[in-house]
Amino acid sequence: MATLELSIQDEAVSTPVRGRRKLGVLFWLASGWLVIILALAILAPVLPLQSPVDMDMLERRAGFSGEHWLGTDGLGRDELARLIFGARVSLTVGLIAPMISLVFGGALGLFAGYFRGRFETLVVGSMDVLLAFPPLIFALAVTAYLGQSVPNLTVILGVLGIPAFMRVARAATLTLARREFVIAAEALGASHARIILRELLPNVILPLLAFFLLGVAVTIVVEGALSFLGLGVPPPMASWGSMIGEGRESLDVAPRLAFLPAAALFLTVLAFNLVGDTLRALTDPRQGAL
Repeated sequence: MATLELSIQDEAVSTPVRGRRKLGVLFWLASGWLVIILALAILAPVLPLQSPVDMDMLERRAGFSGEHWLGTDGLGRDELARLIFGARVSLTVGLIAPMISLVFGGALGLFAGYFRGRFETLVVGSMDVLLAFPPLIFALAVTAYLGQSVPNLTVILGVLGIPAFMRVARAATLTLARREFVIAAEALGASHARIILRELLPNVILPLLAFFLLGVAVTIVVEGALSFLGLGVPPPMASWGSMIGEGRESLDVAPRLAFLPAAALFLTVLAFNLVGDTLRALTDPRQGAL
């Protein structure tokens, strides 16, 4: 009996240790990078930075100096200020657009997986239509009609991400809808609203939040690509994608103008991917299956 109690205690002590080891060094490095980038983006207006839009043609493509820590771009604007203020735009779009997708796509997937029948057919069919529509043409059409702005770009990317979140929510709901706790709630006379909000939603939201971080990474890349093509935020506002597009004209004389925002974009997307993959693995019920 003493041996059994000792083994149980050892297992209880070692379980949290194994849970911590699952996170790994890369997870904490990625989380630290995201904290730094988010803090810089939030505090950008109060930081001692130069204006990201003021031009000085006499200081075009100036090198690193005490006045301009990362130099200036092709129009004499401070590169560090544009990099940090560009993070505000990229992260704003990258975070809010997946939130739109999470709310609408998650709700549609939850209802479709629970009610099934014609409603599920209608939702899945409409999402297939949206997926079949070329996203670049959709972005071009909306931008041409509504104009270039951060809200319009955010809504465009949020709508385009709804089908992916719908599928994740529907798949999770289908695996949970026939579980014992849901059947027991139905047998006790619980309403559909109570079952969805009290039984299903707390379990479906975990994989959705993990997928949300991956969606943020994808959205930042898409925003950068659209800004690179001139479909993102209007000038003189800065985003990492527009800075890369502007820097390509100076690759032969000042390649840092393209490489610095590209490096910031790469590291941020990589960090979101690492954190999202780790959380997805931790919240995946199959990881704990025997």
